[in-house]
Amino acid sequence: MLTLNEIQVEDEIVLGCSADEILSRLPRRLSHQILSWVEKTPDAPAVREAQQELTYRQLGASVEEAKGLLVRTGLRPGDRVMLVAENGVALLCLFLAISELDGIAAVINARLSDREIDLIVADCDPRLIITTSPAADVHGARLGATWLVTTFGDLGCTAPRDSEPEVVAEDPAQQVLAMIYTTGTTGTPKGVMLTHQNLSFIAFISGKLRGIQQGDRIYCVLPMSHVFGLSAVSSSVLFSGGCVHLVPRFSAAEALRAMEEDQIVGFLGVPTMYAMMLEILAQRPEWQPGQLRFMFSGGAPLDPDLKARIESTFGMPLHNGYGLTESGPTICQTRLYAPLANCSVGYCLPGVEIKLLGKAGQAVAAGEIGELWVKGPNIMKGYFRKPELTAEVVKDGWFNTADLVFQDPSGAVNIAGRTKELIIRSGFNVYPPEVEAVLASYPAVSVCAVLGRKIAGDEEIVAYVQPVEGQVIDVEGLLRYAREYLAGYKLPGKVVVRAQLPTAPSGKILKHQLQGLADE
Repeated sequence: MLTLNEIQVEDEIVLGCSADEILSRLPRRLSHQILSWVEKTPDAPAVREAQQELTYRQLGASVEEAKGLLVRTGLRPGDRVMLVAENGVALLCLFLAISELDGIAAVINARLSDREIDLIVADCDPRLIITTSPAADVHGARLGATWLVTTFGDLGCTAPRDSEPEVVAEDPAQQVLAMIYTTGTTGTPKGVMLTHQNLSFIAFISGKLRGIQQGDRIYCVLPMSHVFGLSAVSSSVLFSGGCVHLVPRFSAAEALRAMEEDQIVGFLGVPTMYAMMLEILAQRPEWQPGQLRFMFSGGAPLDPDLKARIESTFGMPLHNGYGLTESGPTICQTRLYAPLANCSVGYCLPGVEIKLLGKAGQAVAAGEIGELWVKGPNIMKGYFRKPELTAEVVKDGWFNTADLVFQDPSGAVNIAGRTKELIIRSGFNVYPPEVEAVLASYPAVSVCAVLGRKIAGDEEIVAYVQPVEGQVIDVEGLLRYAREYLAGYKLPGKVVVRAQLPTAPSGKILKHQLQGLADE
């Protein structure tokens, strides 16, 4: 195990490298680095799913089997394969096989509805659709899949479809490997094209900054259908020769058991996962974190109260990070050896540049809020078959995140909110994360979401709150509490209590669904 000082030294070495120097250390294909461990440490554990565990030798053999299956079923270079699945060995083997064959993996969560799957099929135009059992059996049956039995899992595979393959890049590093479909606010799917370079860069850097070593066991419940789980967790662990524990669905009780019993050294999740674990731990003072060495939060804003309670309960820092699907995903993260007391998302990754611009496109003054633009090896190739939409957000290599941020005196990045989520109430700017942080610190509130609703000549602040299990939220009491910490114009005009807020498979709150309810 590396000490924090050793991780800092490694970080400083990488920080001293240019983006080009970092890229020179990466494989041309993401799978090359992962499969290199087949020769280096063939008997070391590579992946675990429930009680099934594969060594790197076994993983390599399963990837070879998957390659043969894909070729026999009609995969051509440049073809897209929709993998409708949940986290597991079968999904990992298929993904690595596609990496080896110049294919493009559109990784889709099996928990999506028929309508959502069909919209993605229409946009993706896949050559093959493969579902993994049992998670996606229903989708496979509906799509006319033929059932196949392999050593790494049972699959459903459609007959080859009449689709047009993409042109294969001469340099494999520039070849698109994954297409991740974003939730979006309109319901129209967008396929984010991420290259081997995009994904390998994040996998390499993430492993270095977290000090992941051979044999380290990392818990991956973040869906591989989201790029956080795909590159920053599962691929990062395997890049480093570790063992990734692939978990299809989050259970707070099971996650806590695994930490205590399965030698887990790292856990990465969204804030709602941490909130759910806290509810259980309130009744289990005897629980111990086992070999847990680090925890990271990402995917949604982290509020100070949750961070403080997690750190007190687990006895270690809760690190934070920030990114988007289009950035592969990571842009910033805090450093293991220098935890921050606030909820900043930390510092840019080595090789990544940022700039903050005002409404007129000018650079903002130090400490002021501006729209965040990012440039680096992690930025997507573009949206699949949507060049006009790509051109709207990528200009001269700079990607517009549409997020509003500021840098504190240390240079750490702090999220103020989304450009499109900014609420202007009575002429004042209101940033939802600030209001959410206060509401979430109320003892009876588990998670919450704040958004704006247009009313005559103004905007109203609407807060959706989910109570801690077994508790009742006193709305008037919540508002009295909020008045102690927020200016009057930032107080919600309406508070809606819901037993369960809508979430994506990753656990992220789906604000666009709540926005529809608020607008009504």
